[in-house]
Amino acid sequence: MPFIQRSIQVQWQLRVFFTEDVFATDNLTLHNALAEAALKKVFVVLDDALAQAQPDLEQKIQNYFAAHAAKLQLVRPPLDVPGGERAKNSPALVSDLHEQIHRYHIDRHSYLIAIGGGALLDVAGFAAATAHRGVRHVRIPTTTLSQADSGVGVKNGLNAFGKKNFIGTFAPPHAVINDFQFLATLPAAEKRAGYAEAVKVACIRDANFFAEIERDAAKLAVFEPTAMKHLIRRCAELHLDHIATGGDPFENGSARPLDFGHWAAHKLEQLSCFRISHSDAVAIGLALDVLYSRSIGLLEAPAAERILRLLEQFGFQLFADELLNADNANLPEILSGLDDFREHLGGELTITLLRAIGHGVEVHEMDAAKVIAAVNELRERKK
Repeated sequence: MPFIQRSIQVQWQLRVFFTEDVFATDNLTLHNALAEAALKKVFVVLDDALAQAQPDLEQKIQNYFAAHAAKLQLVRPPLDVPGGERAKNSPALVSDLHEQIHRYHIDRHSYLIAIGGGALLDVAGFAAATAHRGVRHVRIPTTTLSQADSGVGVKNGLNAFGKKNFIGTFAPPHAVINDFQFLATLPAAEKRAGYAEAVKVACIRDANFFAEIERDAAKLAVFEPTAMKHLIRRCAELHLDHIATGGDPFENGSARPLDFGHWAAHKLEQLSCFRISHSDAVAIGLALDVLYSRSIGLLEAPAAERILRLLEQFGFQLFADELLNADNANLPEILSGLDDFREHLGGELTITLLRAIGHGVEVHEMDAAKVIAAVNELRERKK
């Protein structure tokens, strides 16, 4: 049958700014990222845990927009909303954000700014992407994990039907602003949370970066600022490089190379009813796939041990009891994470493993017996 075909190209500029004290009135990073010829409306969403940890932040935000009122109009005081997985498990929060966007006439030339961790950025980004088919979204990540990884990507998502990110969009943000000062009030577990993703991207993309993380491990373990800044910036850069040059930024194929270790991590979060944090689950998922890579002859044993020791040096536990949960057929439930992973993209199962540190490789099947053996090795390692 006759048909008409055209090739459509869309170019995106994905900008990540690095600054400190972004809401100091003389800091022009945010102003310059947003301001154009005409006055712009701005709606700010704030993680409620951050608002409690930094009680002067809301007033500081309002003072900032008052100082720059000639270009930027804050339509209402910052809206405090829940963060973490409770946000991603709450479709009602998206409806609330849509209602606010409607009430304050936030249009496609206005901005929704989300300030918080990766989960809040996911939810606010989804609300922005689906209001008017796309409101300009600015992310201000406030955790190590979101500054290094999730906050600098192009994905937005909600959990549904017991699955991570079942609902979501690909929508590059207008800008990302990483402010290192937001990390100061984080508890230790959240300060190290981004380290697992840094180890992940170094393992599959950059052996030199992995060596730098090893070199700085003692400083990173006590959260030395210079070492943390370097880790965050390089990790963010590697993520942007992949999105820009990897050939499949919106995952139209069957592979998710940056999700090394994540097929098990997402399932672990689900099996624990999200008691296990994303970063802790990723550390376990990495360890599992590192041991599996070694067991099938891809990765040399000394390299595998380097990775496991580095994760342990940062304080990550590499085993969780949920790995032993069994289904009705008495098989480990963690194995169903492979099916979930394949279904999320469709097509052929594609898992990233390691051929060497800095060199990821894709496989299309996993041997259940070897996965179980890796689980048992992690259990023995914990003893």
